[in-house]
Amino acid sequence: MEEETFFITEEEAGERLDKVLSKRFCHAGSRTYFQFLIDEGKVLLNGAPIKKRNKAIAGDEIEVEFILTAELELKPENIPLEIVYEDESLLVVNKAPGMVVHPGPGHWSGTFVNALLYYCREAFASTDILNEKDPQQALRPGIVHRLDKDTSGLLIAAKTPLAQQRLIEMFTNRQVHKEYLAICIGNPGVGEIDAPIGRHPSNRKMMAVVEEGRKALTHHRVLAYNSKLSLVNVVIATGRTHQIRVHMKHRGHPVLGDDIYGLPQVNEQYGAQRQLLHAHILRFTHPITGKTIELKVEMPKDMQRILEKNKVT
Repeated sequence: MEEETFFITEEEAGERLDKVLSKRFCHAGSRTYFQFLIDEGKVLLNGAPIKKRNKAIAGDEIEVEFILTAELELKPENIPLEIVYEDESLLVVNKAPGMVVHPGPGHWSGTFVNALLYYCREAFASTDILNEKDPQQALRPGIVHRLDKDTSGLLIAAKTPLAQQRLIEMFTNRQVHKEYLAICIGNPGVGEIDAPIGRHPSNRKMMAVVEEGRKALTHHRVLAYNSKLSLVNVVIATGRTHQIRVHMKHRGHPVLGDDIYGLPQVNEQYGAQRQLLHAHILRFTHPITGKTIELKVEMPKDMQRILEKNKVT
């Protein structure tokens, strides 16, 4: 399920909501598509369903749930993937920074799912993993977890419904070991961050450490430091949205290059074009064979260059 929340501006006040939505999310669908979402109860005005002719006033909160329709049919795309491991049940890729994992507003093509539909077309054709009867599942065939768009590294996808179901259960039950490498501002040292994460109280597009949030636990250990930057090994025991980025900000040592939770002046100073966060190690039990799978990929070149240039050793 893909959701977006926003507040009506003075310029949008008085316009029909289907028109506002088609302008706001011009890459997500036509005005007819947003009328369909309204009819399906997928658009809420201050928490309540609306009608197409409803008009909003400045400050109203709008929540939109995007679902797949024939208008938004996903297409296989021949996008190169760096395969790290593959068998008949699953594959693991080294995701490049900049790739969106699954379709959503503004990204209905060019995603990891589009690449999977092409690469796994024979495997998918022989199963019901596409699950066309479930619009939400149809948006993300094979997807069992995600990485943020600008986070690089190890990403698992399932090739069969059984593997997908079992892998999702394993992630939910915290049975997948995940380690990350992050370049952080300052030196967070060695320790753990046990702080609940939930939606930011005033900015719905951000997450934050909030008292009413869901439990989130992060372990961190500095591997190298140069008095200004550090290379940090991070292990997450939970999988909350933006967990590492939010927790490192909370600790006072945000991830370098993070344009949401970081420090813009420092990001610019070091020429960091994305959050320098990399999914480095994965260890899990194969959902079908029961074998232990452990995979490791090195940092991408942009992270290596910043470490070398600034002598973070």
